[in-house]
Amino acid sequence: MGTTFEDLKILQDAENIADDIWNQVNQWKPFAREVVGKQLARAADSIGANIAEAFGRFHYGEKLNFLYYARGSLFETKYWLNRALKRQLLTGEQQQTYANHLATLARQLNAFANGLKAQRKATPQPSYSIRETATEYVADHTFIDDNPVPLFDINDFKWLESLDSVDD
Repeated sequence: MGTTFEDLKILQDAENIADDIWNQVNQWKPFAREVVGKQLARAADSIGANIAEAFGRFHYGEKLNFLYYARGSLFETKYWLNRALKRQLLTGEQQQTYANHLATLARQLNAFANGLKAQRKATPQPSYSIRETATEYVADHTFIDDNPVPLFDINDFKWLESLDSVDD
């Protein structure tokens, strides 16, 4: 039986961090919750959401993109934790505990991404490709006595050159 995304340890760790942050933010005063708390909670939730979305994607490139989004959200979470510390919404110990958990999660994300890259490299790639056939583009010429008339004559080029001198 295959692994479900709920069984992924990396997702469980991301959910635990997000839930802990949610519980912490929920205790803040309304202004702090509105300004910093919402951003912090959304960033933390986004880590796990992007891991889950990566799991649900079929192509390696898409999976990797969502893991990179998760990593971006992880750094955004760190940013908001630093703001919360600076604004005395968290103690230094609380902020450091979250930062340590996020550092562990970042290593897990990198390992997960590297594992996907190794799988992609080991997977045989199809040898076919879809190409459009080359098309020759031909300008219709007007013919006089079976001789083509050029698209531009010398007077056209002189006129174009005169425009260049007007711009100077």
